[in-house]
Amino acid sequence: MGKHINVPTSGTQCIGAYLAEAEGQPKGGVVVIQEIFGVTPHIRSVADYFASVGYTAIAPAFFDHLETGVELEYHDEGMRRGRQLVSELGLERAIEDVASAADAIASAGNIGTVGYCWGGTVAFLSAIRLGLPSVSYYGARNTAYLGEPLKAPVMFHIGEDDTSIPPDVIAKHREAMPKMDVYTYAGAGHAFNRDVDPTHYHEASATLARKRTVAFFDQYLAAK
Repeated sequence: MGKHINVPTSGTQCIGAYLAEAEGQPKGGVVVIQEIFGVTPHIRSVADYFASVGYTAIAPAFFDHLETGVELEYHDEGMRRGRQLVSELGLERAIEDVASAADAIASAGNIGTVGYCWGGTVAFLSAIRLGLPSVSYYGARNTAYLGEPLKAPVMFHIGEDDTSIPPDVIAKHREAMPKMDVYTYAGAGHAFNRDVDPTHYHEASATLARKRTVAFFDQYLAAK
C-alpha cells in the first residue's frame, strides 16, 4: 500500500520515511513512531492499517541520521543495538523529526501521532512539545516527563504485565493527567501490539487498543 519517500529535517539531512496514503479524502494524518528496531515490516503494516481506516500515515526513519535502512530483529542483539541507536539519536532530535514528518503530510488535515515502546515516549512528548494529539503505547520512558504540561490530548495503552511500567508508574500517569485516558490490559505485557512476535503479541488487547486509538483520532483529528 505504501511507498518510501525522503523527508527534509530541521538540519541539513533528509531522512527516509514510509508513507501510506488514505484512499480518497483523508480524515487526517498520523505520524507512526517506531520502536527501537527501526521502520520494520511491522511498523510499515501499522502505517498501512491507519491508511486503511482513512488516515494518511507516515513512519519516519529516525535512525537514518546515524545509519541508513535500519531494521533490527526482535532478539537480544537487536535490542542491544536499538538501545544504542536511540541513546545516540536522543529524544530532542526525534521530536524535531516528528515535526518534519507532520509537515510532510500536512495536506492530509489535522495531524496526530502514535508511538510504540521508545516511540510511545516520543509520541507523549509530541503532545507536550508539538501540540499534536498523540497515543502512547507502553512508553517506559514517560515518567521523566509526567510533570510537563500538555499542549494536546494524549491516550496511553499499557499492559498490566509490563515489568518496565509497574503499577506505581501507571498510577503516576493517572495522577499527573487525570483527564487523560490511561488504559491497562490484563494478560498483556510489553509490546503487546507487535503481531509479528508471538512472544509479546496479545491479540485481544491489541485489537481493543487499536479500536480505542482510531476513536481517539476520529475525535481529535477527523472531527475538527
